[in-house]
Amino acid sequence: MTDIILDPELVGLAAAIPPLDLTDLAAARESERHIVAHLAAYESRTPLTVRDLLVPGPAQAPDVPVRVYAPAGHTEPLPALLYLHGGAYVMGSLALTDTPARQIADRAGVVVVAVDYRLAPEHPYPAGLEDCYAALGWLSGEGAALGVDTGRIGVLGESAGGGLAAALTLLSRDRGGPRLIAQFLDAPTVDDRLGTPSMRDLPDTPIWQARNSVHSWRLYLKGTAEPGGPDVPVHAAPARARVRDLAGLPPAWTVAYQIDPTRDEGIDYARLLMQAGVPTELHHYSGAFHVAHAIPGTAIGERMIADRIEAIGRLLGA
Repeated sequence: MTDIILDPELVGLAAAIPPLDLTDLAAARESERHIVAHLAAYESRTPLTVRDLLVPGPAQAPDVPVRVYAPAGHTEPLPALLYLHGGAYVMGSLALTDTPARQIADRAGVVVVAVDYRLAPEHPYPAGLEDCYAALGWLSGEGAALGVDTGRIGVLGESAGGGLAAALTLLSRDRGGPRLIAQFLDAPTVDDRLGTPSMRDLPDTPIWQARNSVHSWRLYLKGTAEPGGPDVPVHAAPARARVRDLAGLPPAWTVAYQIDPTRDEGIDYARLLMQAGVPTELHHYSGAFHVAHAIPGTAIGERMIADRIEAIGRLLGA
């Protein structure tokens, strides 16, 4: 097992975070709701408008809830960012992304559309991905009415949301769908095979534990394929893509954390993108656990957020 040396600011936080257990999904979801309910609200530096909407869902599926955040009073069309929450494909909500979505809209000056996609195992692959594709189609087609420059749309996701963001970028390209100009992949969960050194050597880390990856993929792929088997679709696990299949994708900004079982699959996917000729930036944060910036109040977390805001503004032309 690899020695775990956390950033000093994160040591105390890590000790206070209870481990996650996806074998009891109901309890895990309740724990998440409790944590989210006690998060401090983000105090925007500039006025924002926030609207909850329902957008047309995939064929024969429900409409998709989205929450739209926009700088108030803007007169020129703004870039937009589709935001896909994390949660191991089985948890997460608009409430989970409310603070970072407000933060991005405020500090990057873009319209943020957070997507409340359906969750496994009640709605396994491809339900959540199709919801994200439907939201992208709606944003591309109707975004001008929201003050969006529909020629400048990107997608951001964290953890499982990062996996969905990578998959959505592939899916939209493959279907000839709306054009994304950037993909922001934060600790993306993209490989069901669970064979990387970090997945093997970091079994007990803060926020995310490697043992939960087995359950996450099993629940997400329910009825489609056996995780790790030969039939897992590339749109479910983008790490299975061949280099030539990634050519022509939009620029990628990717993030990996040293003390994180998903570290190496994110790094490996960034390398595949680079080999395919996709303009790709890879940011690796030493001494940090999975999506460490989600816990407020640390200098290392603020550095991560500042890096993210800068990249969003630069790649979306805000």
